[in-house]
Amino acid sequence: MEAHDRRQFLQAAALAALAPKARVLGANDRVNVAVIGVGGRGTAHLGYYATLDSAHIAAVCDVNQAAQERAVARVEKARGHKPKVYSDMREVFADKSIDAVSIATPNHWHALSTIWACQAGKDVYCEKPASHNIFEARQMVAAARKYKRMVQIGSQSRSIAHKQKAMQLLKEGAIGEVYLAKALCFKRRNSIGHKADEPTPPGLNWDLFLGPAPMRAYNELRFRYNWHWFWDTGNGDIGNQGVHEMDVAHWGLGVEGMPNWTVSTGGKMVYDDDQETPNTQLATLDYGKKQIVFEVRGLVTGPEGGLELRGGNCVGNIFLGSDGHMALDGNGFKLFKGQKGELAMDVKADRGETTVHMQNFIDAVKSRDYTKLTAEIAIGANSAALCHLANISYRLGRRVNWDKKTDRFVNDKEADQMIGRKYRAPYVVPEKV
Repeated sequence: MEAHDRRQFLQAAALAALAPKARVLGANDRVNVAVIGVGGRGTAHLGYYATLDSAHIAAVCDVNQAAQERAVARVEKARGHKPKVYSDMREVFADKSIDAVSIATPNHWHALSTIWACQAGKDVYCEKPASHNIFEARQMVAAARKYKRMVQIGSQSRSIAHKQKAMQLLKEGAIGEVYLAKALCFKRRNSIGHKADEPTPPGLNWDLFLGPAPMRAYNELRFRYNWHWFWDTGNGDIGNQGVHEMDVAHWGLGVEGMPNWTVSTGGKMVYDDDQETPNTQLATLDYGKKQIVFEVRGLVTGPEGGLELRGGNCVGNIFLGSDGHMALDGNGFKLFKGQKGELAMDVKADRGETTVHMQNFIDAVKSRDYTKLTAEIAIGANSAALCHLANISYRLGRRVNWDKKTDRFVNDKEADQMIGRKYRAPYVVPEKV
């Protein structure tokens, strides 16, 4: 066994030994949850869990001391107690009082933190996209199965009542045979500008923030939220806001797994700044007689296909069928029928979807039945992989073909190298979980 493999093996063995037996929860027990990553989205997690009587916010974890302090104050105000505080998530996994973790880190940490949590006997709620690359998506599913963990991805559309109703209508043939799903991420994004590298701010562990990503000098643009727009840590808007719509597109189209081929074009238009990912992107994913078309527009745009422009944004899905089309977003859906496109149905949304999604996770933690999860890891991993396929095609500047039998690209070593990434020890997503 090589030294690198030995380190991976010993690390996995150590984590697995921490909590081989999960705490047995009764019907009335509260699930002890630790929120990992308490920046913008993690702060929202705290707010959602604070409304669930079946969840107890037992700990918070963040690499930034200021974020830790804000999180503790928020929990104390909402629930009247001070949670434990950790800087390193590995300490959370070693805490045997923790039943589950809620991961709201940047994308590049999603897979490794989920795998470590599973190995330590914790159940996992992980923000979307499930993974930073295709290899990680596979490993997350493997870890969930091996360690018999509940792993829910934060694709809350799967728990939204009006979207569930829309999917059922599509399945029943409300617009005939669905042949194309168009996913829209027309979300206005301002230029991030240019900034020079600088010393790491006090209280921030930059090494832990970067984790599996390459070591780089601290730059503010690579930290708060804008990490989405750098390939080391993010996946652009197709893997940020867009993965929600990609998930719904795949769901409503009624197809399985990966497409036959993918082509994606675009670029960073208008702006001259440090962003690496495109602000304008068009992707087509082919399933034979059906297709997904995905479009990202970060600049000024108008609405499309029956969807409305809200606050300068148009985010949702359009399904085209042999007898009509459906326009679906977070506010509801409209169903149009016939050659004249007459409005046949107009359904408004109910709110509170993320809380419902998290309650679904907590319920599964108690029941130990992962099939009850509405966005179980296998679903979330596949939706993330579709975004990664589009980005690989975009970055290579050409179409890529997928071999479903080998689970790799067709005779394409260059594309195969982009299925995973090189990791920075000791933050390595293992080949064997």
